Amino acid sequence: MLHPDPSLKRGQKVRARGAGSNRSGRFEAHELVAFDDGWAGEEEDHLLRTEVRTEVPRSALSYNKSPDLPFDRSINPYRGCEHGCIYCFARPTHACLNLSPGLDFETRLIARPGIEKVLEQELRSRNYKVGTIAIGTNTDPYQPCEGNLRIMRNVLAVLSEFRHPTAITTKGTLVERDIDLLAPMAALGLLRVGVSVTTLDSDLSRKMEPRAPSPARRLALIRRLTDAGIPVRAMVAPVVPGLTDQELEPILSAVKEAGAVAASWIALRLPLEVSPLVQNWLQTHFPQRAAKVMNRLREMHGGKDYDAEWGRRMRGQGLWSELISQRFDKACMRVGLVKQLPPLRHDLFSAPLRSGDQLSLF
Repeated sequence: MLHPDPSLKRGQKVRARGAGSNRSGRFEAHELVAFDDGWAGEEEDHLLRTEVRTEVPRSALSYNKSPDLPFDRSINPYRGCEHGCIYCFARPTHACLNLSPGLDFETRLIARPGIEKVLEQELRSRNYKVGTIAIGTNTDPYQPCEGNLRIMRNVLAVLSEFRHPTAITTKGTLVERDIDLLAPMAALGLLRVGVSVTTLDSDLSRKMEPRAPSPARRLALIRRLTDAGIPVRAMVAPVVPGLTDQELEPILSAVKEAGAVAASWIALRLPLEVSPLVQNWLQTHFPQRAAKVMNRLREMHGGKDYDAEWGRRMRGQGLWSELISQRFDKACMRVGLVKQLPPLRHDLFSAPLRSGDQLSLF
């Protein structure tokens, strides 16, 4: 379909993408608008395609001090994500690259080849103290381009060699490719995987997460990982009040049947540029529900589209947040899902010997 949005070039076609806009980010001094002055003549229609650029990584580990997160360090093999989930809270990070959090986020990707070598140097540092590394908490490490680039696989090879505790979050089925690395780590208590399941409705998923695997395929992924001995936490995220919240119990039953042992939920978050993108998406696909969804979200965030305060940003507060939380707790108890998995082992971590290293006598 030809999009009339002024941020798109004339003749540009957008297919199977989440965002319908490519407006400039908040750091840009000017808003770029495509304008036909009549001099260009006829242009052929062209499809917006994914472009992958590379970045030379100077560091591998990113640290945080957020009390909302169960980890203090993470690795991001990619910036941007081709899955194109309209709700992705990481979209605003593209503005820091002078790119749009809209279509640029899902079509102009940054890959970080060689990050595994930087990671190995950081893990060998005498000052390094082991702690669970989270991967996939910003953008998906198993998005389509990973199939060719194999950056995530190289990172996993290093973490496996160091026996490092690792927690992966993904909705990408490419994770199945790496079961040969993941299963032995899981057997040692070093690894778990979180798989996000937003809806069981394939049509809704196609609109909301246009290039991500279907809900049925994600359930099959949970089964495949579980059968390999890898503990899986199902992430019902985000819960969109007024749109997907009625699926909470069916999703939890489905992921339990697929083999998940734990579950968690997070409400829809609308930081910075995400809010107008989601509101435009709602008006395009669900105009009759748009007002209801936004009103519920504002009730959960003190009248605002989003409250970024620690302790409130993940689930909001108030009546609707409490109701969803109570329903989630009761459903987990009924089907037999726990909310927390045992901590990963840290005592097995050790730097492997390199060529030329002298063996210890003791």
